[in-house]
Amino acid sequence: MAKAIFLVAAMLVGFASSEAIASSSMVSVQVMEQAFGRSEKVHTESMAAIMKSMSPEGAWTVLEKHNLTSPALVNLASVLHTKQANLRQAGKAPPKGYAGLDGARKLLNDMIYESMSKYDAEIAKCTEYYASQCAAMEGCRGQIAAANFIAANSRTLILDAQARINRCEVSIPTMKLELKMHNEKCARELKKMKSRLAIILADIEVMTIILKMTDCAKKKALLQEGKSGILRCVDQCSQTSFITFKDDKLKQQISQLKSQASQKLVKDTFADLFQGVESLESIDLLQLESKTSQDPIINKTKFNNPPVPRTEVPSDPCTDPDAGAPGAAVKRAAKCTINKSPQCYKLQERFLLIQAGIKDDRDALLEAIADMEKNCEEVKNNLEKQIADDQDILNDAQVKLGAATEKEATAGETARSTSAEHDQLDRDLRKQMKSCTQNYINFETEICALKKIRGELMKMKGDGHSGFFQDCEVSKWDPEECTKKCQESGRPAGEQKLTRSVLTHPNGGTKCLPLSAMKKCNLHPCPIDCELSAWSGWSKCSAECGGGVEQRLREVKRAMRYGGKACGSTSETRACHVDACEKDCVLSKWTRWSKCSKDCDGGTNKRQRFIKEAAQGSGKCADKWSKERLEYKKCNMQRCAAKTLTCHEKLDVLFLIDGSGSLGSQGWKAEIKAAEMFVDAFSGTGAQSEMAVILYSGPRTWSGVRMCTGRNSKKVDLGTFCMVKTVTHFEKDMKKVKGLIKGLTWPRGSTLTSLALMTAKAELSLGRKDARSVVVVITDGRPLSYRNTYIASWYLRKKARLVWVPVTRYAPLRYIKHWATRRWQENVVTVKTFKDLETPVPVNRVISNICPKTFPELKFGRR
Repeated sequence: MAKAIFLVAAMLVGFASSEAIASSSMVSVQVMEQAFGRSEKVHTESMAAIMKSMSPEGAWTVLEKHNLTSPALVNLASVLHTKQANLRQAGKAPPKGYAGLDGARKLLNDMIYESMSKYDAEIAKCTEYYASQCAAMEGCRGQIAAANFIAANSRTLILDAQARINRCEVSIPTMKLELKMHNEKCARELKKMKSRLAIILADIEVMTIILKMTDCAKKKALLQEGKSGILRCVDQCSQTSFITFKDDKLKQQISQLKSQASQKLVKDTFADLFQGVESLESIDLLQLESKTSQDPIINKTKFNNPPVPRTEVPSDPCTDPDAGAPGAAVKRAAKCTINKSPQCYKLQERFLLIQAGIKDDRDALLEAIADMEKNCEEVKNNLEKQIADDQDILNDAQVKLGAATEKEATAGETARSTSAEHDQLDRDLRKQMKSCTQNYINFETEICALKKIRGELMKMKGDGHSGFFQDCEVSKWDPEECTKKCQESGRPAGEQKLTRSVLTHPNGGTKCLPLSAMKKCNLHPCPIDCELSAWSGWSKCSAECGGGVEQRLREVKRAMRYGGKACGSTSETRACHVDACEKDCVLSKWTRWSKCSKDCDGGTNKRQRFIKEAAQGSGKCADKWSKERLEYKKCNMQRCAAKTLTCHEKLDVLFLIDGSGSLGSQGWKAEIKAAEMFVDAFSGTGAQSEMAVILYSGPRTWSGVRMCTGRNSKKVDLGTFCMVKTVTHFEKDMKKVKGLIKGLTWPRGSTLTSLALMTAKAELSLGRKDARSVVVVITDGRPLSYRNTYIASWYLRKKARLVWVPVTRYAPLRYIKHWATRRWQENVVTVKTFKDLETPVPVNRVISNICPKTFPELKFGRR
């Protein structure tokens, strides 16, 4: 502030010059504004100071310096230099024209007016220059700030692009290696599976030949009555039983079965043909030897240290393992017996079962291969897509990195060059300030000199003048509204009209200066709003679980300038994968215990827990069948009555009777008797159930089985050819149903259980909407196709409760537990022998399972 006062004071004094201003290296904007504006106060004080220190001789010197000494003014000066001696001589008249006082006064008034006009014009010129120069400097500062903002935004884009490039440079090679390992693993696994498939297909061809050789319909079949070549042998050494075949051709064909699954099927399928076989593990086929095993590759270390020489021990000549007794081979040959009366169709059914089992293995393997190929393809496509996506991200990031780098460099260069331009404008402004200040002082000095001379002239009073005069004084400029609010780029500047009024009219002094003028106004740049590009896509999440962040950016296309609308956010982040990595699910409270599922013979109460809050991320949740969510406790453990139970519930019951040849006549009779007792349970007063009955068996040849289950363009009669016969549709009259069962004939075919189950599924569509549906299946052994039976059971369980009654130990109980409706303990009723099937016990167990007095329901306990 002291420096500003000093400069103003220097400008007020007549001796001030440009050197005084140049002595300050830094001049504030306020000081420059005061210097250019030249207020009335500063002007008055400056004039007073100059007038006070100026002598007439000094005034004349100023006029000579400024080339204002016209001939008339010189003549006037000569008069003044005579010190009025001649003018005071008596009798002499005063000079006329400019030589007279009045003319000299007019001359000086004109010269003062001209100097004041120039002074006024100088102020207008300097203030306009100041305004335009300051506006240009403001534009430079705005451009520098915008360039810096764009450079900062470009730096953000550069860092983001570099980070994405680094991530992709790591992820792409990693996923390429993962893809390579995945493809190699899939190729190895598929090769193994297809090798197994080739073996199984070869076994199917072998079994097809065997089925042709053992076709009971042919006269030369190997399994005709009395011509059986099946032998049961006992190894006296290991005490295990095995079977073999006398016919060399059949033995040769069976020996060609390569897969272990096929060999096991042969062994298991013939296990029940002979009495006295203790278990499946004790049954072997002597001629079946696997030739697919490989010797292990062993790399032994080779040692070079030789052994210490020692004496050789003589060999023992007693090496006979039987110690002179008959060998095992001799014993086996001596202990083989021929089955007394094997039934041809019963044996043929066993070969059908073997063929069906191998076909199941083939279908399962084909499905596994298809699943493997699908999974491999999905994983491959997923990895390739991820690689392609990351490659696109990499390419895009590299392009954006180059563009952002170029944009940053351009913005930096723009800021640098604009800063140099601003510095030049600043230097020009300061230089012009000195020039304008000097011009102000010069014009004020001229005016003071002219007024000084005029004052000295008036002191002469030679022309009768009173010596008093009044110059015209005007007010400050009063600006009107500017035509524009700001300076638009490339457009003309705004203008405004200036007016001022006369404060004091002239009285012997100078006339008034112009009372109106035009000037440029609002030269500052117009505000420019920020302009942003569209948001980029979201980046990858920073974490797979547990809470990560993903980011997106947008580029500054045009930065804000001159007070325009500021840019919004150029980056956004949001939470992603907020699921906890290992948050387990939350379970509800236990429900109340349900009512007992059975009225006798051991039922269960049940209670459950449901998922209240699902697991998040990698959290665990117990399966709905696990003990954490499902509990049972025993109830009604008392035995059912010896007499047959009755059922009065509203049920639609489908009863499936097995008619395969493996039953034997005793098994068939027992099954029919059990069926009659089962029908009786739904008879009598108050009965509301309806019953349908299906008798199922199957063709006796593989070609017939293929006609019923495979793709076939010909129409096949389900009941006659495939031996799956609907004995009766849903019927209320149980007496009629019982009569139809009594009249059934034993089909003695194979076991197309899957086809029977699908027939039952179709039959359920005829049932009542308000009745519960139950399907009860009696079977004595394995079906032709495990796989198809599982698929059919799965479809059937969606529409009805599926209950199984497996008879004899040869029924595949392990599979049946999976085929039955859960809980299998209440949907599988095992029967050891056909003799047991003739008693009321199995029927009562089925009735107690499917027909309790009150069906149990789950209810939540009190909270």
